[in-house]
Amino acid sequence: MAVPARKTSKAKKRLRRTHQKLNFPEISVDEATGDFKRSHHVSRNGFYKGRKVL
Repeated sequence: MAVPARKTSKAKKRLRRTHQKLNFPEISVDEATGDFKRSHHVSRNGFYKGRKVL
């Protein structure tokens, strides 16, 4: 069984784990309805960039 010759330092361990994180979606306020929506997505009411699309 393979065993590392030296203990991995805290810095090396943390550098390796920096990519393991959650990405939260960007949320903005729709100008037409005042509701919250994700950026570059149609709102629940069918508005996109202040215009009715659905």
